[in-house]
Amino acid sequence: MWTEEAAATAEARESGIRNKSSSSSQIPVVGVVTEDNEAQGVFKPMDLNRVIKLLEETDKDGLEEKQLKFVKKLVQCFQNGLPLRDLAQIFKILNLCAGKIKNQPRFVESAYDIIKLCSLPFLKKKVSDEITYAEDTANSIALLGDLMKIPSSELRIQICYQQASSSYKIQMAEVGGLAKTMVQSITLLEHQLVEKLWVLKVLQHLSTSEGNCTIMMKAQAASGICTHLNDPDPSGQLLFRSSEILWNLLEKSSKEEVIQQLSNLECLLALKEVFTNLFMRGFSHYDRQLRNDILVITTIIAQNPEAPMIECGFTKDLILFATFNEVKSQNLLVKGLKLSNSYEDFELKKLLFNVIVILCKDLPTVQLLIDGKVILALFTYVKKPEKQKIMGWSAAQHEELQLHAIATLSSVAPLLIEEYMSCQGNARVLAFLEWCESEDPFFSHGNSFHGTGGRGNKFAQMRYSLRLLRAMVYLEDETVNTDLCEKGTIQQMIGIFKNIISKPNEKEEAIVLEIQSDILLILSGLCENHIQRKEISGTEGVDIVLHVMKTDPRKLQSGLGYNLLLFSTLDSIWCCILGCYPSEDYFLEREGIFLLLDVLALNQKKFCNLILGIMVEFCDNPKTAAHVNAWQGKKDQTAASLLIKLWRKEEKELGVKRDKNGKIIDTKKPLFTSFQEEHKIIPLPANCPSIAVMDVSENIRAKIYAILGKLDFENLPGLSAEDFVTLCIIHRYLDFKIGEIWNEIYEEIKLEKLRPVTIDKKALEAITTASENVGKMVASLQSEIIESQARQDVQNEQKVYAKIQATHKQRELANKSWENFLARTSNAKTLKKAKRLQEKAIEASRYHKRPQNAVFHGTDIKGLNTTVPSGGVVTVESTPARLVGGPLADTDIALKKLPIRGGALQRVKAVEIVDAPKKSIPT
Repeated sequence: MWTEEAAATAEARESGIRNKSSSSSQIPVVGVVTEDNEAQGVFKPMDLNRVIKLLEETDKDGLEEKQLKFVKKLVQCFQNGLPLRDLAQIFKILNLCAGKIKNQPRFVESAYDIIKLCSLPFLKKKVSDEITYAEDTANSIALLGDLMKIPSSELRIQICYQQASSSYKIQMAEVGGLAKTMVQSITLLEHQLVEKLWVLKVLQHLSTSEGNCTIMMKAQAASGICTHLNDPDPSGQLLFRSSEILWNLLEKSSKEEVIQQLSNLECLLALKEVFTNLFMRGFSHYDRQLRNDILVITTIIAQNPEAPMIECGFTKDLILFATFNEVKSQNLLVKGLKLSNSYEDFELKKLLFNVIVILCKDLPTVQLLIDGKVILALFTYVKKPEKQKIMGWSAAQHEELQLHAIATLSSVAPLLIEEYMSCQGNARVLAFLEWCESEDPFFSHGNSFHGTGGRGNKFAQMRYSLRLLRAMVYLEDETVNTDLCEKGTIQQMIGIFKNIISKPNEKEEAIVLEIQSDILLILSGLCENHIQRKEISGTEGVDIVLHVMKTDPRKLQSGLGYNLLLFSTLDSIWCCILGCYPSEDYFLEREGIFLLLDVLALNQKKFCNLILGIMVEFCDNPKTAAHVNAWQGKKDQTAASLLIKLWRKEEKELGVKRDKNGKIIDTKKPLFTSFQEEHKIIPLPANCPSIAVMDVSENIRAKIYAILGKLDFENLPGLSAEDFVTLCIIHRYLDFKIGEIWNEIYEEIKLEKLRPVTIDKKALEAITTASENVGKMVASLQSEIIESQARQDVQNEQKVYAKIQATHKQRELANKSWENFLARTSNAKTLKKAKRLQEKAIEASRYHKRPQNAVFHGTDIKGLNTTVPSGGVVTVESTPARLVGGPLADTDIALKKLPIRGGALQRVKAVEIVDAPKKSIPT
C-alpha cells in the first residue's frame, strides 16, 4: 500500500516541478524539437515498433529482462519529454506494460517511469503537430484514466500527479473523456484516502474547463463527490477540493442538472453535517471561508422546491443559526456561540438572511419560521441605530444588515401576517419612516447592493421600508390595511411625498422616483373601494397626482423610472380619485382631464389602455364632457379626433381589413382581426369566453366606443372627413360585435352537428343576414361621405379658379387703364413714381397662394357643416339619428323580423351649397 510518506514525497516532487517550471520561463507548455544536431542528441530516434513487437512476445527465456531493458532505454531516450508524433506508440507500449503487471509485478516500475514522462511538456517538431496529432493525444490521455483500474497505489498517484494545468492537455482531456474515467475511479477508492485526494486534485484541475465539467456532470460527479464530504480526512483537503469541484460544476455546466443531482436526502445530510461542524467548531479564517462556501451551495440547492430541506432538518437549523443572535435560544447547537465582526462572520449573517428568503418560498417552511420567531428577529433592525446596542457590528456593517433585514421582511412578513401584527409591525415601520424623514444627523455609508444611492442620506432606509409597506398593503388584508389607516398612514404618505418633491435631488433621482412610485401604490392599495379613505386623501392626494402628470414628457425616455411613476400615478387616479365626487370635481377644476389627454396624445401604447379606462369612468361625471371637448392638442387637434386616430392605429396593428379610405371591406366580418382570422372557431364550454368576447377586453376599441358614446356621437368637434368615415364604424361597434358573437354561436352549432328547430334556425339566419346588412349600410354611408368630400373639393377648386379668373380680368382692365394713364402723363417725376408702384404690385402678386382643401371643422354626423375658403358653408346631410337605434338596425326586410330602437336606412341627400356671410361663423 502506498504510504502517507510516499504521498508526501510525491507532493514534494510536484512542488519541485512547479517551482522549476515557474522559475524557468524557457520551458514551453508544448516543447519544440529543433533541428540543431547538438540539441537533437537527447532525441535520438528509437525504433518504437521494435519495442512494441518485443513486448508482444511471450514464452521466451530471459524475455522479461530484455523487455524491461528496452523500456528503460525508451525512458532514457525521452527524458526531456514525449514527442507528439510518437505519443500513440509510446502509450501503446505503456498499455502493454500495464497488461503485464498482474503476472509480472516488475513492470509497475516501467509503467511508472513512462507515466512520469507525461508530466513533462509534450514536444513538437512542427507548429502544426498539435493539430495533426490531436486525436492521438486525446486517446493517449484518456488511457491514463483507464489505468486507474490497476490496483497499485504508486501507479495511481503518479497518474493523478500529471500536471493538467496546461490548456492543451486539458483540451485533449476533454476530447478523450478523461474526466469521466476519473469520476468513475472514485468508487474504486472508497477507503484509500491518499489516492482519492489525488483523483480529486485532478478533477479540480479538469473542472476549470466547461467541457470537462459537462462530462463530469453527466458522470454524476456532483452527487458522487457530495455524499463523501464527511469521509475521514485529517488533512482537510477532501472538503476543500470537493467544494471547489462543486462550485465549478455549478458555474460551468448545467446548473439545473447539478442541483437535481444534489437534491437528495443523502447529499443534503452530508452538507448539513459539514456546515454544522464548521459553524460550531470552525475558528480559523480558512474554516469560515469554507463554511460560507458550503452555505452558498446549500442556498442554490434550496431554490429547488423538490429538495428535501425540511425532511433532513437543514431548514430548521438554518433558521436557528440566522436568528440566535437576536432571539435567545437554549438550543445546544448555538449555546455559547457568538459571531464576531470579522468579514467572514459578517458575510455569513447576510447569507443566512438570504437563505431565509429562498426557504420561505416553500410554504411548509412557514411553521418553522413562526417557531423560529424570524419576524421578531428581523424587526430588531427596524429602528433608529443606537451606538451602544449594535451587538459588536461596526456602524457600516449594522447599516448593511439593517437594510438586508428590511428587504428580507418584505419577502417573509406577507406570509406571516399574524406574527407581523403581533410584533406591531405597522407601528414599527411607520415610526422608522418618521425617523427616515426627520432631520436627525445620520451619516449613511451607502455600502452594498441594498445601500445603493443612500450614501449620506436615508433614502435607502426609506426605500426598503416603503417596499415592505407596499408588500403588506397589496395583500388586501383588511386587518393590516385598517390598522395602517387608523395610524394615519395616508396622511403620512402624502406628507413624505410632498416633502420629497419640495427638495429635488437629481443625484439620486432614480431612487427618489422609486420612493414616489411606491408611495402612490401604497395609497392606491389603501384607498381602492373605500370612499372614506379616498376622502381622507382628498385634495392633497389629487395635488401630488397632478404634480406627476405635469412631468416633462421627454423624461419618460430617460430610463430613470418616470414610466413606472406614471403607471403608479394612473393607478392612483383610478383607486384614490374615481368614485369620490369632491376629488373628481377638484381633479377636473385643476385641468386633470387635459393632463390625461396630453399623455394620451403622446401615443405610447403602454399607457393608452389604462388612460382610456380612466376616461370611461370619468365620463360618468356630467362635468367631464365639457372638459374633454375643450381640450386642444398640437395643430388644434380635438379629443374626439385623437380618439378616432387611436382607433385607426389600433385596427392597423390588429390587422383589420380596411381600404385606403378607411372603408369596410368585408361587411360580414367588419371588426375581424388577423388573430381571429387565423384561429378557427371551435366549440367551447358555456363558461369559457370566445375569441370575439375576449377581443373586447384585449384591445382599446371598446373603451374608445364607450367614451365617444358618453360624449354623444352627434356632437363631436374638430373631425375631418377621414374621421367621419371611421366614426361610422365606431358608432356601430356594439352592433357589429353582437353580430360577431351570434355568428360564433351559429358556427359552433354547425361544428357540433346540432340541428336547431325550424324557428330557431330561421331566427339565426335572420340575425346573420341583418348583421351583414348593417355592415353594408355603414359601408354605403362611408361611400357617401367620401363622395361628398370629393365633390366639395372640386367645388372649392372651381370657386378658387373663378376668383383667380375674375381677378385676372380686373388686372387686365387695370393694366390698360394704367398704360393709358402713363401715356397721357408727361411729368417725369410722376412717371417714375408710377413705375415704382407698378413694380411693387407685381412683386406682391407673386406671394399669392392657392387655398388648402377644406376639411370638416366639426358638427354632428346629421349635418356636417364646414366653412370653405370661398366663404360658403357646405352642408352634408346624413341620417345617423335614425341609425343609432338598437343592435342590428337594418333594412326594411330585417326590421320586419327583429325589434329595434332605430330606423331603416334612408337615402343620403345631395350636397347643398348655401351662401354665407363673408365671415364664417364657428361651430
